[in-house]
Amino acid sequence: MAIFRFIEDIDCVFGRDPAARHRFEVITTYPGVHAVLYHRISHRLWKWKLKWLARWLSTISRWLTGIEIHPGATIGRRFFIDHGMGVVIGETAEIGDDVTLYHGVTLGGTSWDKGKRHPTLENNTVVGAGAKVLGPIMIGEGARIGSNAVVVRDVKPGASVVGVPGRMVTAKKVKEGHERRAAFAEKIGFDAYGTTKDMPDPVANAIDALLDHVHAMDEQMKNMCHSIKSLGMEIDEVKLPDLGPCDIVSEQKYQTKLEEDSEEKQ
Repeated sequence: MAIFRFIEDIDCVFGRDPAARHRFEVITTYPGVHAVLYHRISHRLWKWKLKWLARWLSTISRWLTGIEIHPGATIGRRFFIDHGMGVVIGETAEIGDDVTLYHGVTLGGTSWDKGKRHPTLENNTVVGAGAKVLGPIMIGEGARIGSNAVVVRDVKPGASVVGVPGRMVTAKKVKEGHERRAAFAEKIGFDAYGTTKDMPDPVANAIDALLDHVHAMDEQMKNMCHSIKSLGMEIDEVKLPDLGPCDIVSEQKYQTKLEEDSEEKQ
């Protein structure tokens, strides 16, 4: 059974890292796989009440891999740590099957009290590089934690979390009105951006909301002007400023303009 679990831990790498070529390479060069193997052994020792020996082995693993996993942590099948350096997993952390962590991830506690103080990650969770998941919280099945997010509250299954503090976002919410926003953003020269296709950037989302508001005000103003004109009243036409992208003047052009202005004054 132990050999079968070890083979599973190796083979799961091929589905999550396109750089992996064959089993020998994974066994000899992937510190994430080494750390998981050491943990499987140290966790068994921990269960057998050989706690000092378990902690000693986990310390050796940290020296060799740069990954710190407390032997008391419960880890499911096909667990993969990509790159791995700087990963910290606390004593009462619980990790389900098919979970993926990237480098710099911390599954930590927020209290010095005994008992459950570290997070629980359900099956198929992915935690991005540098993310911090803190406290006895529940990360639902299939959730995605964005890079450098700080999560201190429960996350619903299938949700995506970004930012500090972590906020849940959904692809559906971002896609609503996307075409209209894109056209209006092009008009004013704003280029929206996001972290990935399914992990929208919170700053871009905030600007999207501003674009929606400005667009609604623009339409409302047009309707008001049309209504006033229909009543026979005249409205002075005011030339609105151009909302296109600004032309950045080079230093040479700027100096030339200063010289021309100086000559005109003389």
